[in-house]
Amino acid sequence: MQITGRTRVRRLPARGSNEWADICAILDAAFLAHVGFVVDGQPFVIPTLFGRQEETLYLHGSAASRMLRELEQGIPACVTVTLVDGLVLARSAFHHSMNYRSVVAFGTARKIQEDSAKEEALRVVSEQVIAGRWNDVRLPTAKELKATTVLAFEIQEASAKVRTGPPKDDAEDYALDIWAGVVPMAVQRDHAIPDPLLPAGMPLPAYIK
Repeated sequence: MQITGRTRVRRLPARGSNEWADICAILDAAFLAHVGFVVDGQPFVIPTLFGRQEETLYLHGSAASRMLRELEQGIPACVTVTLVDGLVLARSAFHHSMNYRSVVAFGTARKIQEDSAKEEALRVVSEQVIAGRWNDVRLPTAKELKATTVLAFEIQEASAKVRTGPPKDDAEDYALDIWAGVVPMAVQRDHAIPDPLLPAGMPLPAYIK
């Protein structure tokens, strides 16, 4: 994977990495990405679920999706993923921050045509969102596959950036009588709520527990 000025971290470079293992660790911990692209000079950024397989991110949606119709033409795109780990509260307003893990990836997408390949890509996305679900559901019909566009976004270059730890205040501010520290944050799965139309007593699948 190449590294150019687009993915070389210039602002606080000590927080940045172009190591593929660091990038994969963040991508694999997430399932929501934001896809940026430009149409006729107008920028768009669209949130979407994704799944990763090697250096490919799979994106999917309705065949009528403008984002997918534009991306399948091979236009340059940017996919970003961010995980917020905490709010960093400093003694000064200026030094407030957040602890986070993020990836910025550049590349182009291609449309997957074959039904078997589309189904496999959808499996990858499903497993990234909740592992084990794909083997428990009715698989897409030919009609459903036709109504779904699936793209393979090939990562050409990417960078990761991470902030951890406590606030970093100016030396003279440490004497101020102001609380400072980190408020941890995380996306957390809560107790599952069954569909009211489920038969009574249906057990919760182990992968949801």
